[in-house]
Amino acid sequence: MRFDPTLIPATLVQRYKRFLFDAVLDDGTPITGSCPNTGSMRGLTTPGSRIWLSERDSPTRKYRHVFEMIEAAGEMVGVNTGLPNRLTEEAIRTGLIPSLAGYSTILREQRYGRNSRIDFLLKDIGLPDAYVEVKNVHFSRQEGLAEFPDTVTKRGAKHLEELGDMVEVGHRAVMVYLIQRSDCDRFSICADLDPLYAAAFTRAKSRGVEAYALRCRVSQEGIEPFGLVPIAELRQNMLI
Repeated sequence: MRFDPTLIPATLVQRYKRFLFDAVLDDGTPITGSCPNTGSMRGLTTPGSRIWLSERDSPTRKYRHVFEMIEAAGEMVGVNTGLPNRLTEEAIRTGLIPSLAGYSTILREQRYGRNSRIDFLLKDIGLPDAYVEVKNVHFSRQEGLAEFPDTVTKRGAKHLEELGDMVEVGHRAVMVYLIQRSDCDRFSICADLDPLYAAAFTRAKSRGVEAYALRCRVSQEGIEPFGLVPIAELRQNMLI
């Protein structure tokens, strides 16, 4: 996925009200923009950080600038939670998730479970339907290790339970953790920040839910999924 036009550099002043941020463009112009990430963005909101913005010239938009990525510990990190589904679909279509490469039909935002929507429903003749949920990952506090979640997510635990329900009625269920940073070569569930999610993940795996962590190359020019990384097993603290 390429950014067109190229992103605009700026300096972060503050992120607030979850949906907004203030920044200063390189020419000194102060701006307020929209932040397409309602999560905690733990470690990614430090004032004075170098950030990159897209610009939307639309009369219906209140804010022209959109927060796309930030430099953290010398690494560019994508923060836009509207992109992981697009990037995951690209990865599925190009065979980067080998176990999902055989499906010819990809349906988006299908209703399922308890009044929920699944990110993707994959179908093909002779194959079980595959329900695919995508989570955005940008949290890292240990070199090379991406973690999810970065705060408590009851909704995320609910999704894991519903995926397990799909397996029990004969479908495939898949959780994809899309890592919007280039510096991580492994992934782990963040059990200390959300032990209930960790328990839900362990239960989902025991019910047959598949899990994959997909790493991306991130730059000012674009974000490109390029391969799976191992997921740390929670109980034995070893890679699977």
